[in-house]
Parts: sequence; C-alpha cells; structure tokens
Amino acid sequence: MCPSRVAEGEERGWIIPIGGAEDKEMRRRILKRFVQLCGGRDADIVVIPTASRLPDTGTRYQELFGRLEAGRATALEIHDRADSQKDEFLRRIEEASGVFFTGGNQLRISTIIGGTPTAQLIRARNAAGVHVAGTSAGASILSEHMIAFGKEGSSPRAGSVRLAPGLGLTNRFIIDQHFRQRDRLGRLVAALAYNPFAIGIGLDEDTAAFIGPDNTLEVEGSGAVTVVDAGGLSFSSMAEVSQSQPVCLLGLTVHILVQGATFNLKTRQASAGALAPSEKGE
Repeated sequence: MCPSRVAEGEERGWIIPIGGAEDKEMRRRILKRFVQLCGGRDADIVVIPTASRLPDTGTRYQELFGRLEAGRATALEIHDRADSQKDEFLRRIEEASGVFFTGGNQLRISTIIGGTPTAQLIRARNAAGVHVAGTSAGASILSEHMIAFGKEGSSPRAGSVRLAPGLGLTNRFIIDQHFRQRDRLGRLVAALAYNPFAIGIGLDEDTAAFIGPDNTLEVEGSGAVTVVDAGGLSFSSMAEVSQSQPVCLLGLTVHILVQGATFNLKTRQASAGALAPSEKGE
C-alpha cells in the first residue's frame, strides 16, 4: 500500500519507531519527547495495544501517558477486525494528536487492523500531521514493508526473514527492533536484499528514531540505531542461493548512530550532529 498523500501546505506527522523496552520509570526520555510532540498538556494520545495478548497493556500505557502529563490518553481495545470498524474508535483517532502502538506480535496488528478503516484513517491522519509511534512490534508495523519474523544471527541467509505488508505510513525504510540485544543484523540485511530500495533501521532497546516531516531521522535514547543503506548495492546473490545459504551482498553502507546523530532518509546522508568535533578544537 502507498502512504497517504500529504495535502499542499500541510506537513506529515512524525513517525517514531522505538526498539522496545523503553525506559518507563526513570528519565523516560523517549516517551516524554513523544508527549511533547503531541502537544504536552494538550496532547491527546490514542494507545492501540492490539499486538499484545496481555489484558492490561493498553491501560498501563494510558496511565503512563497520564503520569507524563498528557492532556488525554485513551486505550482502544481493538481485538478483532470488527473492533477496527467501530465508529467510537474511529472518532477517537480523528480527535487524537498522537497514536501509539504497543509491543507484542506485529502479525496481530497486521491481521486485525490491516486493510480496515482504522488502518486507512491512521495513514490519513499521519499525512495530515498526527504523530504515530510504536514500540517493538508496534515499531515494525509502521512502514510499508514489515519484518514478520525471522532467525537471529549476523549473516544474512535467504530464508532468515519473512516479510509482510505493514501499516504503510512510509515506504522509505524497514524496521527491526531489539536489534543488538537479539542479534538481528542478518535478518535486516536479508530483508534489504529482497528490496534494496528501502533503508534498514535496526533499533536497540530503549532507543527511538524520531523521523520528521523532512525525512530526517533523529536518534533518541540510551542505545544505538544501525542504519543499513543498500542504495549503492552493486551485487546480490539472493536470487541464486538456497534458503539456508548465506547471501553475498556488495556495496552496502552501514552507519551506527547514537543520541544526537541524524540520517536523512531522502538524501541518505548521515551526520554525527552534536557529537562531531568542533572546528575550534581542531
């Protein structure tokens, strides 16, 4: 599916994938920034806990955003495709300044919400300026191409990843989360071998990519964001190998970004930002 078109004179809302296990008790830097983007004390946040099978996931995030002084936070308990068509849920999404997808299983989100009025409305609202964030499975679902599941390991193998359609807020990147903690470089690179157009974003836990309307990615959190750019790919053996064999890929570019660093998804240029040495010190 294609991202919704941004109307002339308007800006798309921020897209904020989080690598999972974000700090909820101490500094809560990622969640605080999301609340501020959504309006601070005037923020109106909708929490969608569909990915989780735990009955209190939506309530916990609703209470958490309340403690962070968001003006309003509501958990929408969307458990089946009929729920995704409820008028009262659609009205709340229309009213919201931010949408937050919790963690769990991304295939629950895609199979329950994909193709429904809820999915269509969230795409349209993001194109109209509403900010959309997701943690763990909720991060994976945000892009057009989603990693459904795969095998851990550093080497890309043809059968190490399975892709599925995501929510489709953007087609510029593919997300993988819990990245270093679960050794997921191989499956992210394998996903890019299937679709070299997209940029791979590997998110460590307690780390987020705040992606603005100008397509600049800003790193927030205590870990790193691994950016894998296949735009300069000169060779791929993906079409020739069996499912269990490693894939040969030439021309990949990898960036490791931490707090303060940026990456422009349009120009594919990385910057160390505030981390770069000043000219005065040289």
